[in-house]
Amino acid sequence: MKTQKIEDIDKNFVAQKVGDRELIFADIAQTPFAVSGLGWFYKEKKYCRLPESRLPETNEGVRFLAWNTAGAMVRFRSNSKTLALRYELNTSDDMSHMPRTGISGFDLYRGVGTEKKFAGVSIPPPRQTQIEAVWVASGSGQTEEWTLNFPLYNGVKTVSIGFDPGCTLEPPTPFTFPKPVAFYGSSITQGGCASRPGNAYTHLVCRWLDANLLNFGFSGNARAEPIMAELMMSLDLSALVLDYDHNAPSADYLEQTHEPFYKLLRQAKPNLPLILVGRPDFNPENVDCRRRQAIIRHTFENAVAAGDRRIYHLNNELLLGTQNRDACTVDGCHPNDLGFMRMAEAIYPVVRQALQNNH
Repeated sequence: MKTQKIEDIDKNFVAQKVGDRELIFADIAQTPFAVSGLGWFYKEKKYCRLPESRLPETNEGVRFLAWNTAGAMVRFRSNSKTLALRYELNTSDDMSHMPRTGISGFDLYRGVGTEKKFAGVSIPPPRQTQIEAVWVASGSGQTEEWTLNFPLYNGVKTVSIGFDPGCTLEPPTPFTFPKPVAFYGSSITQGGCASRPGNAYTHLVCRWLDANLLNFGFSGNARAEPIMAELMMSLDLSALVLDYDHNAPSADYLEQTHEPFYKLLRQAKPNLPLILVGRPDFNPENVDCRRRQAIIRHTFENAVAAGDRRIYHLNNELLLGTQNRDACTVDGCHPNDLGFMRMAEAIYPVVRQALQNNH
């Protein structure tokens, strides 16, 4: 790995005071930082989950939500004893049922591979878009690897990390699965209502796998349009979890779009593992049984009958477990951290099997 002095990244760096600490801030868009979770970042240099030039072809909600940075992360190695964060949010808006730390916060993990451990979270003050905080104040001075997860329901204009003058900065260790595992779906897929980014089920699954991640969760607006199949399939992926059931306005809409969307995906990527998932919240007495199982199961069975050996189906009634399901959501729909943990525990083995079978 190439080691650089922090000052060598930009000769214009000057030390700045954060409290009583003298730090040098580096923009994460520069090397040797590794930004992931934004499939077009290194081409467009935009904190957007879709290519900006193609946004007009998507629905109105996706055009807005694409600027939410769910799934994005930046990784690096450094021996700095101090780490600070400075970022500008797109908006100061909040939601009534989700913590600000999940909407607009970053969370930090220390470690390599599947051994990453939570190290801190930024807590954005109300009605502010300019955020600055010291996270690690007394590190060991040994070179360590860090992963910084971006906000789930807000976007950013700039992100810089502060380091001790004279420290080293290196690229991170490659992922075990460098081709991303992608997730396409609803507000739950986007991460609502996790208390912080790393607790969304998508992050949990990919952290346990040590896999790169792309989150195409678009709250209320994942409608299985052909443009979304085209954009996702233009990327080199390890697997795709298809989880848009919640955003189908009706069982009829789900039935009309689910198998055609699968066929578009499969036509573009004949060998890509596809994992079909339904909505985690259900009431066996009230929810249309077609929606609960039959429609998605029908897509799966037809695919298998046609010879597809890289398609998987997960029983959605197991996603929140079988005990104390009412403790797993904020509002009867969106998972809390317990709900996301249970979803990850159900989805992780299937994704792991799909990746192993494809190697």
